[in-house]
Amino acid sequence: MLTQRDLEKAGVSILGDRLKLIKCINTLWQNPIDAKVFNDPIHGHIEMHPLLVRIIDTPQFQRLRFIKQLGGVYFVYPGASHNRFEHSIGVAHLAGQLVKALCGRQPELQINHRDILCVQIAGLCHDLGHGPFSHLFDGKFIPLTRKDLKWKHEDASLAMFDHLIDTNGLEVVLLSYGLVLPEDVKFIKEQIQGRPTEGNGAGDGSEAWPYKGRTREKGFLYEIVANKRSGIDVDKWDYFARDCHHLGIRNNFDFERFLKFARVCKVGNMKHICTRDKEVGDLYNMFHTRNTLHRRAYQHRVVNIIESMITEALVLADPHIEIVGKDKKKYTISKSIEDMEAYTKLTDNIFEQILYSSKPELWEARKILNNVLCRRLYKWIGQTQPAAEAMIEQEEFNELANQIAAVAPSTSLEVKLGPEDFIVNVVQMDYGMAEKDPINKVRFYCKNNPNRTIKIRKDQVSQLLPERFTEQLIQVYCKKSDDQSLQAARKQFVQWCINRDFTKPRDGDIVAPELTPLKPDWNNSDGDSDDSDPWDELQSQRQANSHRSLAKAFD
Repeated sequence: MLTQRDLEKAGVSILGDRLKLIKCINTLWQNPIDAKVFNDPIHGHIEMHPLLVRIIDTPQFQRLRFIKQLGGVYFVYPGASHNRFEHSIGVAHLAGQLVKALCGRQPELQINHRDILCVQIAGLCHDLGHGPFSHLFDGKFIPLTRKDLKWKHEDASLAMFDHLIDTNGLEVVLLSYGLVLPEDVKFIKEQIQGRPTEGNGAGDGSEAWPYKGRTREKGFLYEIVANKRSGIDVDKWDYFARDCHHLGIRNNFDFERFLKFARVCKVGNMKHICTRDKEVGDLYNMFHTRNTLHRRAYQHRVVNIIESMITEALVLADPHIEIVGKDKKKYTISKSIEDMEAYTKLTDNIFEQILYSSKPELWEARKILNNVLCRRLYKWIGQTQPAAEAMIEQEEFNELANQIAAVAPSTSLEVKLGPEDFIVNVVQMDYGMAEKDPINKVRFYCKNNPNRTIKIRKDQVSQLLPERFTEQLIQVYCKKSDDQSLQAARKQFVQWCINRDFTKPRDGDIVAPELTPLKPDWNNSDGDSDDSDPWDELQSQRQANSHRSLAKAFD
């Protein structure tokens, strides 16, 4: 790579001239003549560097065409048919937009064409490791089938990236576009993986530098694709915009505005991507959009039960599916993550493979998937929440169905349900950083002094922002569908909520009117009454029933 010292030796003695030449050369690297144009529904016409196109045109990347971005959400939202393929291209585009904006705005950062290409490649390849139905695979299926293994899709993304480079002979192509190996490949993989250690968490550079691909001086580059520090990154920008577009949900965050105000500032011994102080409200909107998407789509109660049923079918089918990998070795679905040649063949198509199989051992899994298609779903029982100080720990999740089945309501039940009849989903809702306010991790600069950073407290922004940033939702379903079983399940659920001191289910007074009065704090007035008298309401209801009876008498 050409440096200032090289130009000085060549006779370019004036510093300004050397900087201009380097900038022109970097511009030529960034905008090659043979760039390919993609017409994207979210970002419009975007140019992709030919190196990125070479990566796109491989079987490992093309596999993402056949993995739904939102997994089971497509069964509830008909528009959510988009795939990991277009999302990855969008992230690569936005990564390039942000790093080029910083390069043009702050030449002193010495961002070169290698940095830009590596950041774009990381954005392009960050989701290579997703399995069938995206987060269903690593969030539900693998924990049930490989209980001894701590595995995330980022692990597979790193392995798949290596496999992509090796099997397609792209090392020489990387070198031909000016990348330095193995340093730049390490940098790309570090961005995909995210921050390996948080150190003391101060973010001021006092902890040991955990990366090898780039020095601390260019540490801000690690905040572009997967920002583990504040959660503000181009991956979210694309999926917010793309998911909202396909779901028909309004996106309240304007990433183009962030691009205009993004600036690298020094915080202690570190350099971080910062934004103007006046943009703090827009960042809260960004995290509110994330929360809205989870509530309305990703954690929709019907989505969750459909994904639970698909997971159940995959677990049943797992021992009976064979996927051929390297050296013709055969793997089950859950073991395919050990061999990238086998894993490349594993996509959402596994649904149809099971559904249309004639193998007798897949009969039970076929039945479940057919029930999903015919909308014969497990039945919704209700939702509740624990108090903030009494959230359920991960270790207790598998015991919740046992607890509900063991409950004996004060009223007699006509049927007896077992733990196998219940499905309990514990949903963690937050702003991306558990109980913490992510904005506390962001640094801002002011118009009067763009080189000095400040923190902005929540109370400096608005009195209407959340008091807490995390909560749990407990969603309960019943596998049986007959009326007696459902009535019993609902009463057991309400009694369980009483025993655990959880919030009253929304329909608690309807499904178990004899139980809800037993918990006094479920019936206390909160001061926001509509001033209606329950006795008057009862009398009105009786009068209405009397009028209906009288009307029938005259028919």
